[in-house]
Amino acid sequence: MLLIILGIIIFFSAKAVQNLNAPIAQYVGKIRIAGIAIIFIGLFTSSIKQIDAGEIGVQSLFGKVQDEILSSGLNMVNPLMDIRSIDVRTQNYTMSGVHNEGDVAGDDAIRVLTADGLEVVIDLTVLYRVQANQAPKIVREIGYDFKNVVVRPITRTKIRDNAVYYTAVDLYSLKRDEFQTRIFKTIEENLKLGD
Repeated sequence: MLLIILGIIIFFSAKAVQNLNAPIAQYVGKIRIAGIAIIFIGLFTSSIKQIDAGEIGVQSLFGKVQDEILSSGLNMVNPLMDIRSIDVRTQNYTMSGVHNEGDVAGDDAIRVLTADGLEVVIDLTVLYRVQANQAPKIVREIGYDFKNVVVRPITRTKIRDNAVYYTAVDLYSLKRDEFQTRIFKTIEENLKLGD
């Protein structure tokens, strides 16, 4: 975009130079051609966007998110289009009581009350990924910070909701797999967007 603006300035400054009786006035035609060339180079470079592997590009024009996504590689786009990349690979979000282990500094473990009224501390890692075809809808409805707006709160809420059905001993030994399966199902249901 900077090259386009620079080219426009050069093109119109040639008119001002033409009115001067300076030795540079004889080069007005060449200055205008240079201005036009810089404008076209600016348009060309602004029209090409590179999206890295494992990411997709979400386009917005003057704040309106477009439904068409850009796949990885080089893409030709409207030079006025704002492109933001979203990672579509599997990502993890860790909530842990160990400092520097989770996504949030400090103790971010989940404290839950069990069926027998005891408080249990749970460390958890959630694996998630954005479905490429749903990315524009996610950006429109949630924004780009979906990890902190949706993934973290839903995960913490569903763990607390499900822990009340188990005793502390069950969570750490006998029914741990059942608890994990139940959490997985409830989190998965809440994180999926309708088609």
